[in-house]
Amino acid sequence: MAPLGPAQRRVLFRDIARYLQKSQGQRIAAQQNPDGSAFEERKPRQKKNGIRQRAMFSRIRNRKHLKYRSSPNEAAVGFSGRIAQIANVHQLGLVAEVEKGGPLAKYAKRELLGLSDADISAIESITDNHLSRR
Repeated sequence: MAPLGPAQRRVLFRDIARYLQKSQGQRIAAQQNPDGSAFEERKPRQKKNGIRQRAMFSRIRNRKHLKYRSSPNEAAVGFSGRIAQIANVHQLGLVAEVEKGGPLAKYAKRELLGLSDADISAIESITDNHLSRR
């Protein structure tokens, strides 16, 4: 069996990246870490504008912010710009400003991006399907 050419690898990695973009968005919407555990709850606090009633990360999981990139050598899913900084703070559980120029706070670790066992199985399935079509 001949190795895949660059065009075939690009198609394969594009399909994998699209799948991961969709699955990561669904997992973030379900408020779950890649291992299946729930995100740590927000700290209880009164807010006037109702931000605490909405699910966490409701806006950053859409395609405008959760982007994929693929090439003949890789597939990547992630955030860009300011959203990437916010996501990184939550992904790693870092200390950051609550708002620009505001107080610092320690954020709970909430893994927004990561591979679950189901994702790995799906990637294997996508790869198998792609190779069997050749």
